Amino acid sequence: MEDTQPHHAPTDLGEEGPTGPDGSRLVGSDRVLAVLKELSRFSGGVGLDELTRVIGSPKPTVHRALGALRRAGLAAQDDRGRYVLGDEFLRMAFAHHEARPEHVRLRPLLDALAARFGETAHYAVLDGREVVYRAKVDPPAGAVRLTSTVGGRNPAHATGVGKLLLAHELGTLDDVEAWIGDSPLERRTPQTLCTADDLYRDLRTVRARGFACDDQENEVGVNCLALPVYATSPTKPSGAVSVSALAYRTPLSVLLDALDEFRAALGPLGEPHR
Repeated sequence: MEDTQPHHAPTDLGEEGPTGPDGSRLVGSDRVLAVLKELSRFSGGVGLDELTRVIGSPKPTVHRALGALRRAGLAAQDDRGRYVLGDEFLRMAFAHHEARPEHVRLRPLLDALAARFGETAHYAVLDGREVVYRAKVDPPAGAVRLTSTVGGRNPAHATGVGKLLLAHELGTLDDVEAWIGDSPLERRTPQTLCTADDLYRDLRTVRARGFACDDQENEVGVNCLALPVYATSPTKPSGAVSVSALAYRTPLSVLLDALDEFRAALGPLGEPHR
């Protein structure tokens, strides 16, 4: 099943400063934010010793960061003394999510797609080398569902929504090569496109036909069909909507056969306005 939870390597929060995604040293408030990101992975709470071990940092450093987060209401301790995300963090996150116009406008569409196909419908946006899931609707019935979550991430090159959005950003092979840079593309499955040439050819096809597919490229046994959404701009997709399906239950061919129906459901949201 699709795992959209980000996978974190242990974070170095030593006294000299932790290492950020670009290899730079984190200092000051960046250290606190790094602890917050790790804390978010433990929905049931986490003890100081365990969090220190996971992060790989001296306990006093982690304890000071947690103290700062608690004072801001972004972290709290439960009745067992375990640290959890604070109510203020949850209030801000949910208020911001619910206020996003595309989330409100697209929810009925996601409901309809999930009901029509009996599979999971997503709305996602591009964020650098990853896609972020802004909305998700599970099918109304079915014992097996995807594990994706709102706010979860996946590599853009391995997903239908990601390739759909990259096709609008990377028009040439040089663009693709520059986007990849010195960081090799992660091979999530044997089907993942991991070279600049392969990805460029696929993106060119996506631009020509107006939709993208993930044929078990992000996770074995899961495929998806993605279409662009013009929710906030008349000429550039704000994101992409997809139906992500268990391949044994809804093969990719079934999704492709319903492409016209999918497009009709999107209506004006699925078309640029020049």
